[in-house]
Amino acid sequence: MNRLWRSRKVLWFAALLAFALVAAACGDSDDGGDTTAAPTTAAAEETTTAAPETTEAPPETTTTADPGKQYGGEVVVADDQEPPTLNWAVPGGDNAIVNRVGQAYWAGVQEIDGFTLELIPELVTELPTVDNGGVTVNDDGTMTVNYQIRDEAMWSDGTTISGDDFEFTYNIIMDPDLATNKAIYEDITSTEFGPKTFTYTLAQPTVQYDLIFGTIIPKHAVEGTDFETDWNETMWPSAGPFVFDSWQKGEFIKLVRNDNYWKTDAETGQQLPFLDSVVIRFIPETESIINAFKAREVDVVQPPPSTELIEALQAVEPEGAIVEVLSGPVWEHLNFQFGPGRLEKNPNSTNENLNYRKGVAHTINKDLIVDEILAGQVEPLTSFLEPGNPQISTGAWSQYDYNVETAKEYFEAAKAELGVDTLYTVFSTTSNNDARVKLSELFVNMFGDVGVEYENQLEDSQLFFGETLDNGLWDFGEWAWLGTPGFSGGISLFDLFDPELPPPDGQNVYRWGSPDSIVIDEHTARFAEIRDELNASVDAEILIPLMQEGEQIMADQVVIIPLYARLVVAAVWADEVGGYKHNPSQASDLWNMEEWYRVDL
Repeated sequence: MNRLWRSRKVLWFAALLAFALVAAACGDSDDGGDTTAAPTTAAAEETTTAAPETTEAPPETTTTADPGKQYGGEVVVADDQEPPTLNWAVPGGDNAIVNRVGQAYWAGVQEIDGFTLELIPELVTELPTVDNGGVTVNDDGTMTVNYQIRDEAMWSDGTTISGDDFEFTYNIIMDPDLATNKAIYEDITSTEFGPKTFTYTLAQPTVQYDLIFGTIIPKHAVEGTDFETDWNETMWPSAGPFVFDSWQKGEFIKLVRNDNYWKTDAETGQQLPFLDSVVIRFIPETESIINAFKAREVDVVQPPPSTELIEALQAVEPEGAIVEVLSGPVWEHLNFQFGPGRLEKNPNSTNENLNYRKGVAHTINKDLIVDEILAGQVEPLTSFLEPGNPQISTGAWSQYDYNVETAKEYFEAAKAELGVDTLYTVFSTTSNNDARVKLSELFVNMFGDVGVEYENQLEDSQLFFGETLDNGLWDFGEWAWLGTPGFSGGISLFDLFDPELPPPDGQNVYRWGSPDSIVIDEHTARFAEIRDELNASVDAEILIPLMQEGEQIMADQVVIIPLYARLVVAAVWADEVGGYKHNPSQASDLWNMEEWYRVDL
């Protein structure tokens, strides 16, 4: 695999890990930041055309087979942010609140299931894979992906969703005059489309295909408009359960039922959605959100998490509320710097010694950390794949329990190997994040108990997520990454530690196994091979064992220490709203709003 292709992948995966370094520097709410990624591609070489079809609207449903799922009513949702735009493909469209509102009217190839946190098909009949014939690796080294669009899928104005819409979306993304993120799209070499099909070929095999074409744009409505200006305060015809109705700036956005929505309820067969409307109210202050919820002025909240807020919400559960606290996709981790810059923070750094690193792993009391920082609401992590790909995770870090005596044994072995009498650790992270400051304070006693000289050197987030990480100027550090579902999301994590791609060409800020690293051995060499093999295959039977092997190497070599996933909290008045299911992923808790119904009608 050539280096240009590898570097391009790094840029794309960095985009997918939207909450990553800069966003992880956000404030004490620990919400992981607000930005997500956008798309990319080179002009297609082969296209066919197909006119959109129009079908009649499905008949209105006025009765219900299940008296618990009545039609009608409105649900009010609170959010502490207001969208800068409604258009996902223009600057500002990568804001998290834009995606949250967009759950009402956007649709694409895939969505994230709130129960399994796995990718599931939306506009297509099934997600393409090698096994089902949707993905083909060609003899010339290219890869072809085929989508079969659902026959029933249509826009809110009754126009059939077609391959023409996919092609139009691709052309919008690739328009050189538009500031769209072209990422993997620029590696598409040809496209082909029909009334209910869309096919494209990529220059090389890559799992990145599983997250693209996530939102489709209707050609018949958008073609000929000014794309960057005409769709900021209104929205094109909906492919989702609701239609944009109105936006009262500074107050709310109102969404009303899409009478042409094509999904039906799995239990009753009723046409969805059940609700007449959903209103998203903008309430900037978290305390005001909680007060509005307590007063039943809003029905659903997903506020920035804190232990105090969770306790305040749980206090009203006896009155009919349901509060769900889940581990989210943003995960905190401890890590070691393997480049020469570590010596600027700690001239006595011994990160090169595996026994030292294992000693640190047994020194960290993760249970105490989650108890003190998250009030015991989540379990400590034993895998870096778990937040985005729990079905692949094997809990590789479970081998390191909190054990003072074991830690001391490893440290004594490290001293003997290094020929030193004392070990030193200098910890760096952001000083303007309460959780991380608390973490640094907890470490003082942990390292003291095992006889290691310990020092905190915290920094302002702008410095830490800038010069410090870019140049590897830390010894023992801590920050967060984002776990993303799908193979592309899981494999993107391996790019973060690729020995062959340190900055500025890649994301391996840890410099583990890089040319200037203090650790270059058979383990870093094998990990680099695994990374290349992961990015050269699209076969699940090959990818899963490789991902598990790679994670095991990282755990055995203690490159990092996963700590915990940040909390994502949501609450609903369950005596008013049925069908609600909290989704801690990027899809947000509005992912299944078509299934919500009023239980008090």
